[in-house]
This record gives sequence, C-alpha cells and structure tokens, in this order.
Amino acid sequence: MTEDEWENPFSVAEEPLLIEPEPPEQTPAPALVVLGRFQPFHLGHAKLVGAALDYSNEIGLPSRIVIGSANQPESLDNPWTWEERKQMICCWLATNHPNVEVDVVAVPDINDPPNWVAHAEKYHGRAGILFTSDEQTADLYRNSDWEVVESPLQVRESWEGWRIRSTLKMLSTVSEREASISVMVETIPEEVAELLWDEIWLKRLAFLGRPFEAVG
Repeated sequence: MTEDEWENPFSVAEEPLLIEPEPPEQTPAPALVVLGRFQPFHLGHAKLVGAALDYSNEIGLPSRIVIGSANQPESLDNPWTWEERKQMICCWLATNHPNVEVDVVAVPDINDPPNWVAHAEKYHGRAGILFTSDEQTADLYRNSDWEVVESPLQVRESWEGWRIRSTLKMLSTVSEREASISVMVETIPEEVAELLWDEIWLKRLAFLGRPFEAVG
C-alpha cells in the first residue's frame, strides 16, 4: 500500500540515469525497510508506515523508510525531488511518531529490476526485513534472501498515487489555501497537505503539461 508500491517503486526509463545520491561510505546495518516512491506521501503510505513502525517495535529492529526513484527527472509521474519527499515523510513522522527513531534514505533507479535489490542494499542495508504491500517488490526481495512481511492493501482505489496526483494537478490552479487543503486531506495527511501548499510544491503541477494517466 505504498504508492507506488502500487506504482512500482523502481522505475524503468529509456535514458541512462545519473546515480544520485551516491551510497554512503558504510553500508547501513540491517533494518525493517519500507520502500516506495511517495509521490506524494499519502494516507496509504501513512497506514503502511504506521503498521511497519509497530511491527519493528515488536521485534526490536530499527526502521528505515526508503524513497525510490530518487534520480528520476521531473515529470508528471515524478513531480517532487527525493529531498522534498523526505521532507513530507519527516513532517508526518514528527507529528504522528515524534518519539520514534526512523532513518529516511533515498535510492536512485538503475533501470535493471533483477539487480535492483543488490543496488538498493548499498543504501538501505543488507538483508533485514522488507515490509510491503506490493507483490512484485516482495518477490524481488525474497529472491535476494530477504525476509518479507506483506501488509494487505487498503482503500486501493482511492489511494493510488496517480489518482492523487491527478487531483492535485486540478488543485494546482486554485488560489484558496483552505479550500485546497480541505480537498487534499481526503487522501493526504494534513501536515503533508499544508507542506505542499506552503512550500508552493502544489503549484508546480500546473506547468507539467498533459493530464495524468494511470501507470502500473
């Protein structure tokens, strides 16, 4: 139930991509990993991450949220940079889980799904536990000797990332803050909706061209 765990968290693009950011010098210790594109961080993500944090607390393993597609160029499917998505996640964590320590890291795409897990491990650590709602992601990690915990999808039709971005695109030309936020909070946590408006990240969608289409 992350977005994109309904929309794949690792994209396949036609053009070569720069590997940005670079991996840390030291590979992080194993953790409970939640992976998604978070374009944007929405209520489906909040449910999944909340369940993952509860599970990691039960088993005593650190939590790590992993932002995929960190190096994708700006587009209708990838409107926000990984730094902006990290800020969305962190503002939600600060409000809803202020006393929980969570790492948030970004992983660039390499256009090679079979080798993606080995690539991602340089950023999020080697075999820990993957907490996911996406079957394809679960299979890739199991094939790389990860333990996988699958969480059932909830409200899939409303919390698909492309649908949410389509609504946000329509709101991007609205000039009233409260009216826009009242619509956004139907699918996005309030603190994230406020961030999208206050940082003027919502307005960007008005200039990205064609209407949104479903992907994945």
